[in-house]
Amino acid sequence: MTGIPVPHRVVARRRETADTVTLHIEPVGPALDDFAPGQFAMVHCFGRGEIPVSVSSVQSTGGLAHTIRAVGAVSAGLCEARVGDVLGVRGPYGTGWELPRSAGQDVVVVGGGIGLAPLRPLILRALAEPAVYRRVNVLVGARTPDDLIARQETQGWATAFTGVTVDRPDEEWRGDVGLVTELLDRASFEPADTWAFVCGPEPMIRATARDLAFRGVPRERIRVSLERNMRCATGHCGHCQLGPVLLCRSGPVIDWAAAESLLSVREL
Repeated sequence: MTGIPVPHRVVARRRETADTVTLHIEPVGPALDDFAPGQFAMVHCFGRGEIPVSVSSVQSTGGLAHTIRAVGAVSAGLCEARVGDVLGVRGPYGTGWELPRSAGQDVVVVGGGIGLAPLRPLILRALAEPAVYRRVNVLVGARTPDDLIARQETQGWATAFTGVTVDRPDEEWRGDVGLVTELLDRASFEPADTWAFVCGPEPMIRATARDLAFRGVPRERIRVSLERNMRCATGHCGHCQLGPVLLCRSGPVIDWAAAESLLSVREL
């Protein structure tokens, strides 16, 4: 891990939605330390600043992929990056999903909107090791079909139960309509022997984690990724504080047993 941005060159760029792109980047020189699924990097857009972005792919070459939505000056600048441009990256930071802890158990992965991106490395690893994990379920939700990311890739996850739903369909949509939690009724898992991984908007995280716990999934086996603005990524500025937790150090991935009380307080 380094506190100095390390140059990375954009080697591929994929448009996900109208305001979201995935950038594949490779280190210009020595690579950063290995990232674990669920961890994040501070990605620097020269002339604008830096923002925290979870990794959506980790390559053996040290290359990374970041899925970024344009919601501010820095993220908009990153979304405008083209192949050949150089960005600064520092990390890895934070906690990961810790997928190996679920070996021999059922796996339930629930992603809402762009929240699917940090879950993607976990999903790919679970699907690549079918003998390690029992039943793998991938549940995806979005506001509209146009807000779905990795649509073609999702269709290829045939070895898992994959359900996709939207809140507001368009005329061409032929899939499920409704809350992502409704897909849990069709998923195949034994709650007491399940690990769940959830990422998305906080209302969706709360609803999904509560539903999973109600069905009998142990709270300490429900891992959620929380988002707060991170500035230093080292726990010194306090900008990402959520109650007693500094998410850049103790998060962004924590278990629901610890997160439930924090997300129940509106002021936090």
